Amino acid sequence: MSAEQHTISVLALELGLAMSEMKSRLRQKIQTTINDYDPDLSFELIEILGLLSRHDGINQQEIGNRVSKDKSSITYLINNLVKRDLVERVAYQNDRRSKQIFLTLKGKQVVETVYPWALNLYKKAAGDLHEAEISQMLLLVKKMTANLE
Repeated sequence: MSAEQHTISVLALELGLAMSEMKSRLRQKIQTTINDYDPDLSFELIEILGLLSRHDGINQQEIGNRVSKDKSSITYLINNLVKRDLVERVAYQNDRRSKQIFLTLKGKQVVETVYPWALNLYKKAAGDLHEAEISQMLLLVKKMTANLE
């Protein structure tokens, strides 16, 4: 490995660690806020509700892929959301074994309450960064993630 390749590898490692630390801190702060609202809701449940607010009707596999959880974890989390009447499973017309997940009215209300809190934390994390800087970072991180496929 050349010196330049080594430097790129080390920088990519540092970037990964920094992103992990940022997600961990955001998760802690969001969970603290959620606990004040409803101590029985977890960050993972809110993460799924937020995803569904942007992509309502996707299936469990897609949810698992997008939140980086395995099939059994996603099944457990979605069962939990169904029991709380926050989401519902609806069978696809052509394949009854596969289910789409939709927010219920109650789930939408939770998202409408909690989502602004999360957005404010992300705004705080962005600080004085400009839209173009964040867009460039997002593009680069997505490109690095695609390189791992």
